[in-house]
Amino acid sequence: MTKSKIRFNILIIVIILLLIASIYKMKHFNDIDILNAATNASSKLYSNKNSLPTTNIPTTNDATTTQFAKLATDSVNDLLLKVEKLIDSKNLDFSEKQKQNLQEQQENLQNLQNLKNLQQNKNEITYKRENATILTLCRNDDLYSILTSIREVEDRFNNKFHYDWVFLNNEEFSDEFKLKTSNIISGKTKYGIIPEEHWSYPDYIDLEKAADKRKELAGKGVIYASSESYRHMCRFNSGFFYKHPILNDYKYYWRVEPDVKFYCDINNDPFKYMVDHKKIYGFTISIHEFELTIPTLWETTQSFLKENPNFIAKDNLLNFISNDNGLTYNLCHFWSNFEIADMDFWRSEAYESYFNYLDKSGGFFYERWGDAPVHSIAAALFLPKDQIHYFEDIAYRHGVYG
Repeated sequence: MTKSKIRFNILIIVIILLLIASIYKMKHFNDIDILNAATNASSKLYSNKNSLPTTNIPTTNDATTTQFAKLATDSVNDLLLKVEKLIDSKNLDFSEKQKQNLQEQQENLQNLQNLKNLQQNKNEITYKRENATILTLCRNDDLYSILTSIREVEDRFNNKFHYDWVFLNNEEFSDEFKLKTSNIISGKTKYGIIPEEHWSYPDYIDLEKAADKRKELAGKGVIYASSESYRHMCRFNSGFFYKHPILNDYKYYWRVEPDVKFYCDINNDPFKYMVDHKKIYGFTISIHEFELTIPTLWETTQSFLKENPNFIAKDNLLNFISNDNGLTYNLCHFWSNFEIADMDFWRSEAYESYFNYLDKSGGFFYERWGDAPVHSIAAALFLPKDQIHYFEDIAYRHGVYG
């Protein structure tokens, strides 16, 4: 290699290194602009001392604030750490004006953090919450779809009431999941792992038969026909979620799934309504079940009722689930991806006996029984109809239904 080529290559390397250093420096200067926009937006948001905001960084039309918001769900405390890291940086040559700007941001953010704590303490004292929690069953890869749902619930409801939020998963939640969800929830967050025995095949299930039945159902074009995890989920939601140790501390729950929408503010506490009016089960949408997924569910239910007629409530809601006084099931059910209910009902002798009877029959695995028809049939038969409530004032949507 000639000397001129060596010099040229050295020059190219030097230029690349200078470019990298320049980009690194520009990145951090851009961080200053983003932090500044985010702090200003936060200041405006926190200036209203009468209510605690849902999120710490609002999404606005301002480009840099939106850019910062998209970085995820940083709390005020996270912003403080970012600012302090920039202030302490030894590698960046800030102007006096930039240093002053960063120090002002640090002071503003500390004030915002103090205000947030004061407001949260005030809300803890002034509002007496019911013994209830919001509940979500999801996985780590549902993170961004559940963040959408959390934002909906917090914006429309929970920023005023600060209920706890329980997350359950059959695997350990990641640190990223915990950080990003907890940062935008105004109440306490709790994360639990589902016991293996609640998310696996019981000993009495013939695995070969179950596999054959999945193939058979898939051949008929039924949604989730081949999915084993979907069946475990339906069985868990039918008979195990309310037994999780985390939920032992609560009486009521509000089920929230990923990618749901709430179109109107919820200014009254649904949990308080349930307690004050002695309601046990609340819903927003009722639809029909896919008949191919539950061919023997009603037959199995009828067998259970013949053995346990004492569990049937007087003045029940049989006419909701049957058009012929119980001879057949009309496929109507409350869509359980939204439900607000008293877990003591699921823990009752009537429901536990019913679930165990269904479970032993194998229908969750040999067919594709969902928790929606199971919950609906149980509520319709074992509760007086005046203990079931339609939340017509909650504008809710999930998927194609709303």
